[in-house]
Formats: sequence, structure tokens, C-alpha cells
Amino acid sequence: MKKSLTLVLAGVTSMGLAFSAFADDYITLASTTSTQNSGLFNAILPQFEDTTGIDVRVVAVGTGQAFEIARRGDADSLLVHDTAGEKRFVENGFATERADVMYNDFVLIGPADDPANIGEAQSAAEAFAAIANAKAPFTSRGDDSGTNRAELRLWENAGVDPDGDWYRELGSGMGPTLNTAVAMDAYVMSDRATWVAFGNRQNLRLLFAGDEVLFNQYGSLLISEEKHPHLKHDLAEQWHNWLISEDGQQAIADFKVDGQQLFFPNAK
Repeated sequence: MKKSLTLVLAGVTSMGLAFSAFADDYITLASTTSTQNSGLFNAILPQFEDTTGIDVRVVAVGTGQAFEIARRGDADSLLVHDTAGEKRFVENGFATERADVMYNDFVLIGPADDPANIGEAQSAAEAFAAIANAKAPFTSRGDDSGTNRAELRLWENAGVDPDGDWYRELGSGMGPTLNTAVAMDAYVMSDRATWVAFGNRQNLRLLFAGDEVLFNQYGSLLISEEKHPHLKHDLAEQWHNWLISEDGQQAIADFKVDGQQLFFPNAK
């Protein structure tokens, strides 16, 4: 009886160790709402997980929040879209490497009747200035996300300090901001991927795109082991390397919504 009990306990113990080891085969990825809301992760993560056995648990927030999560050591990896901020993150010692992964673009959305007439604009600066001059309602994420940072740079490029009742800073993600724009019949800047995947457009239309200043680059960063030795650096490096590998780049290119490719791989 004692021998049987010992064998049972040994079996339970070995199973427990196996389960514990399996449970550790995951990383926490701080990333943007656009990569999550567009459905990209639903498409590519299973391919990475099947290849490596590593589970990726995504915390989807604005880029500013993602930086802060990684700065605290609460994420193993970082995938965001603010190249200038990413380079500073490396320069300040919080990451050891940054790599281009993919790009798309930002687009300006607004009411179908386009009261500010941005559809006729020749540049993003002209479009933003037209919205301000018309004092047409504009909903801003106002959340220090990559999209919000880009939007503020575009107002500056247009020589506009957005202020007044027409400009609403919401402090929310892209999806909720688009929903507010729908409710207000307002202009809004979105990344193209979230807009294409957005199902509640009602009277809103894509009115302006194509200016090179609307280019939207995404980058992957390896968190500093010196700053945060407790993180799963070996697993995070596998994820980082897969994203910029031929297989990862092809997985990104293959992701489409309604037949439209939303992200374009450009790892060097």
C-alpha cells in the first residue's frame, strides 16, 4: 500500500512539475489597441505559438501606457508605434534593441457631408487646418497613444493649437473614440487597421489619406535584461526574432479584413 501511494504521489508531483513548466512558457506583451482591435493578433499569435510552444498574453493599451508598463518591468516584450519614443526608450537604457516590424497609415475620418471640406485638401496640414478653421467637432483619443502622439504632431505641423469646445480629448482607446465620433458626427484620426475593422460607421466616412506624414510604423523592442533581470528574456527574444523572420513577416502580410491587407511587413 505504501509503495502504491508513493508511486501515486510521485506521479502527481511529476505532473505538477510538468504543468508548472508548461505554465511558464508564456510572455506578457505590451502592445497597442490597433494591433488587438484589428484582429491581427488573433491571426498571427496561433502561428507563433504552434511553432514555439510559447503563449503570448497581450496587454493592449495606448503606446504611452505600453512604454510605462515595460519601463516598470511588467511586460516581457513591447510592440508599439511611436518610432521617436521607441528610440528614446533604447537610448535611456530600457531596451537593448528595436526593430521595424510593419507599417500602415493614419486616415482622417469625418461626416459624409464633410463640413470642413477636408476631402479637397492637398495635404494633411491643410486638412487639419480646415477642421480647426471650421471649428468642426473633432474627437481626439487624448490618451498618449501612438495615434494621439501622431495627431498632436500633425496639429503642430498645421500651425494649430487645438483648443475650444470643438476639440474633445477623450482619454480613451481607438474603438471608443470612433464610437464617440459616430455619436457626435465628428472628425477623428484613426489608424487604418482599426477603421477597416470598425463595424459602427453609420454616417462617418474615410475622407483624407495618402500624405506621407500619415505613415505609421510599428516596432518591436527587447526589454533590457540589466534593468529587469526577472523577465523572460529568452522567450521574448524568440517572439521578437519570429516577428522579423520570413515566417513572421509572411503571417503579417497574410492578415486581411474583407480582402484588404491592413499591415505591411518591412523588417530589415
